[in-house]
Amino acid sequence: MSQMKIYVASSWRNNHQPQAVEFLRSEGFSVYDFKKEDPFRWSSIDPDWEDWSTKQYIHHLDHSLARKGFRSDHYAMCEADACVLVMPAGRSACLEAGWFAGSQRPLAIWLPERVEPELMFKMAGCVSPGLLFLAEWLRKQILLDRVT
Repeated sequence: MSQMKIYVASSWRNNHQPQAVEFLRSEGFSVYDFKKEDPFRWSSIDPDWEDWSTKQYIHHLDHSLARKGFRSDHYAMCEADACVLVMPAGRSACLEAGWFAGSQRPLAIWLPERVEPELMFKMAGCVSPGLLFLAEWLRKQILLDRVT
């Protein structure tokens, strides 16, 4: 049986993300870690990126480093069998999770701490405060996928 590929979507500032990656790997999943695989940071383009105007931001979306970072993450998304959104997360991670939901690929959300309730989390097949339950749900998705 081949390893299920998991895309972990989260924020750079999320301290729970490394725990999710480590746990899922220990459970036998192949996990993409955006913090280690090909890390992109806006500060690599400009240390003053937080002061950009809207026009500067839009311009820098086409910067070679931004294009490379996007390609790396998007390729990993396309190759993944499922996504685990680790909360709290930002706009990019939520957009990535939405892409998985819209692609009819399994989406699980890990809530290691209290977050503001969000109705659209109903798009996920699994919303869990625990990683063990989440890993079991992912394994069931492998079996369901092989049956259909």
